[in-house]
Amino acid sequence: MMGVPVLCVMVLAFICHSHCMEIQNPLYRSKRSQENVLLDPSNCVSRTEQQQVLTNSHNFSVDIRMPGVTPAGSDTYLCMAFPVPASRDAYIVDFIPHASMDTVHHMLLFGCQTPVSTSSYWDCGSVKGTCEDEPSIMYAWARNAPPTKLPKDVGFKVGRNSGTSYFVLQIHYGDLSAFRDHHRDCSGLTLRMTSKPQPFIAGIYLLMSVDTFILPGKRVTNADIACDYTSYPIYPFAFRTHTHDLGKVVSGYRIRDGKWSLIGRQSPQLPQAFYPANKEVNLKYGDTIAARCMFTGQGRTSKTYIGGTSVDEMCNFYIMYYMDSKHAIPYMNCMETGSKELFQHIPAEANVPITVSPGHMNSMMHMGHSTDHQDNRPVLDANKAEQVLDQDYHLEQVSAWPQSSLQLGQVSGLALDSDSNLVIFHRGDHYWGASSFNSQARYQQRSLGSIQQSTILVVDPAKGNILKASGRNMFYLPHGITTDKENNYWVTDVALHQVLKVSSDGTDRTLLALGEAFTPGSDNYHFCQPTDVAVDTETGNIFVSDGYCNARILKFSADGKYLSEWGAGSSDRRRRIPFQVPHSLAFLPDRREICVADRENGRIQCFIAETGEFVKEIKNEEFGGEVFAITYSPAGDGLIFAVNGESPYHSAPLRGFVINYSTKDVLDTFSPKKKEFKMPHDIVETRDGSVFVGDAGNKSVFKFTTEKSHRSVKKAGIKVQELEEMEMFVQSKMRPEHNMSKTAALQEKQIVAQQPRPQGEAEEEEKKKSAAKPNREEGVLPAIITTLLLIPLLVVISIGVFVCWRRNSRCEVKTEPSSVGGILGKIRGKAVGSLNLGNFFASHKGYTRQGFDQLSTEGSDQERNDEDSSDSENEEYSALPPPQSSS
Repeated sequence: MMGVPVLCVMVLAFICHSHCMEIQNPLYRSKRSQENVLLDPSNCVSRTEQQQVLTNSHNFSVDIRMPGVTPAGSDTYLCMAFPVPASRDAYIVDFIPHASMDTVHHMLLFGCQTPVSTSSYWDCGSVKGTCEDEPSIMYAWARNAPPTKLPKDVGFKVGRNSGTSYFVLQIHYGDLSAFRDHHRDCSGLTLRMTSKPQPFIAGIYLLMSVDTFILPGKRVTNADIACDYTSYPIYPFAFRTHTHDLGKVVSGYRIRDGKWSLIGRQSPQLPQAFYPANKEVNLKYGDTIAARCMFTGQGRTSKTYIGGTSVDEMCNFYIMYYMDSKHAIPYMNCMETGSKELFQHIPAEANVPITVSPGHMNSMMHMGHSTDHQDNRPVLDANKAEQVLDQDYHLEQVSAWPQSSLQLGQVSGLALDSDSNLVIFHRGDHYWGASSFNSQARYQQRSLGSIQQSTILVVDPAKGNILKASGRNMFYLPHGITTDKENNYWVTDVALHQVLKVSSDGTDRTLLALGEAFTPGSDNYHFCQPTDVAVDTETGNIFVSDGYCNARILKFSADGKYLSEWGAGSSDRRRRIPFQVPHSLAFLPDRREICVADRENGRIQCFIAETGEFVKEIKNEEFGGEVFAITYSPAGDGLIFAVNGESPYHSAPLRGFVINYSTKDVLDTFSPKKKEFKMPHDIVETRDGSVFVGDAGNKSVFKFTTEKSHRSVKKAGIKVQELEEMEMFVQSKMRPEHNMSKTAALQEKQIVAQQPRPQGEAEEEEKKKSAAKPNREEGVLPAIITTLLLIPLLVVISIGVFVCWRRNSRCEVKTEPSSVGGILGKIRGKAVGSLNLGNFFASHKGYTRQGFDQLSTEGSDQERNDEDSSDSENEEYSALPPPQSSS
């Protein structure tokens, strides 16, 4: 009886699905064919004017490559000119490099009117150079840097009225041994361009040292450059550093009214990409622009000069900026040596090397030409940095954690062990009350004995199960805790006035004790209620914040030898405010700094770990006058996680903060959903981005993970929030066996994105994704269509059976062709139409069909639609209209 309608429904579903695939497959094939054209390394034919139309007639791309060259020797500079392929003005919106640092030392793209040659490539390392007129640098690449995307509404202007009629590609081939196999090189760039006028014009400002030399064996040599800025306002959005092997850190600053503001700072040993600049800094007439390159001469036996070969050095700081199109200047430079008087005031961070581990270097080098980077450095589209810095993610409490009660006392400290398990330090049945200490800070409750419970718990961060318990009969009033690389615990006890190194093997052995038990003091061998410990991951040196009745940070060697101590810092030595309860410490391994939460002063101060020299202070009205604890993550430009506390002088909610180390901006705030913070006392962040807060008042630990924020951001006409909900809905329908919440799914997605994987494993995973993608497309749509079509059909048939039974008391239904056609006609007219997701979004909330179509090509800038966005649309930067007031 139901065979005919069911068969018709299945045929209809198959037709709809086939139609959808006909629409999708040409797009997919087009995308793959374009990628093959652009990325095929065997295609060594230079195409001077090859254009590829993308989404409409405005957009095209230009391939600029060396025509299969073999350099004659090491440190060869080769150039080739390419006419701008436009009879009128055009705008570059993306740069995609095609090169490997195994072959190419660095690559530059110049713009000019008259190149030295237009016939073929030439040796431009000689007196010939690049252009007959003044060239403008438009792009620079080295060390496997990823592609560079410009902000929306920003482009490099080229063509008829721009003064740029030719592109000149310059490639420095360093070591000739890379050509032992006699291959021919076709490295170069793809430029994505548009003929649509852009409101803001991009340019490059280059600061370059020309007269620095580095003495052999000298630990530190600084190359300082500074110039007065005398033009229209510019708005930096990216920066790039360049040195050779001896460069340790390069920093750029704007100086206004004597105040130094960081534009960008990076290790030149990392991929030399354009990294996001401090968006709060602009440059206007009267400012000074300055940069410092810090070199070391260790390992060299002769002087090293600035020069063009790989054994020489360079000191370059590039600023990529935009400015109003009416005043556009495509290129500016500064080569003046900065005065010693000026650079006496440069922030100390400019001389703090950024550590680059070999593993980190390898993982970044594997990025190659990929636009889907999964590294945690501040490369333009590095996942975690983008998530946090663009505020697409927000920390939310995991209310179901822990799954069972932990039976905690006052939680005073948190740490992570070498297995990334959470370590909790709590006070059991002891309390810090008004009668715990006398006026000399001596503990008054020794008669209670030590804490009988296990004060140190190792907990599974995923579920909250206790994995290990220790620390019985050892402590009186626990406070801070951290771990070292051997997994030992370093703890402080404010009642004992001691810092203890304790084994983590369950034997509760005290391996080292600093300070005298129950005896407060202020000399090198005593503490007064010490609060926290931090461990230098390289040297093993330890730092102690001391404390409630002292105001200092002490430094000891790994075996407990006193090394140094210091108090609070200040950029103005005349107004130095002493610490008031230095309460929490965080060691910054990538910056070699130690930061302290100065609790009662409501600030965070950072110092060079080696010398104790003051670096910076972070203070914000949102802290409400008190900062209880901090921890650090190297993601992005560096992130500090902090929690505040109640202050008798300020009224501010208790919550957690995510702070950009470089800009000092508060990027996010978070707090529990149900139970409020009472006294958040310590904070840690795990490798997967989860954050734990220990609360002494609530006697509990809260877990927070990243969730997509619900701000109204539109991408190609679709609200991000709506697309994410749709994506999660489809994933949950496709994969019921996981049965995970939205929170868990997003968390898993972020963890996978952030963890570096071996190249082979990553490639295999990509194959799985590409194999799974068609299956998802082929499986979800027919299933949904068929289900939604069958429901009204069954309802109509059921009604017919019921009516027939009531009238004739018979269970017989006549299925005439006309009735079947009517049912299917109704289904065609309503159910099928309602399942066209493009039409569905087109009829709701002002969405466009074109906007929805872009969902299937997410990540492909070649398929951008220009009816809802400009040709330079991307999310790496946001180019806002130039503000009227200066920053």
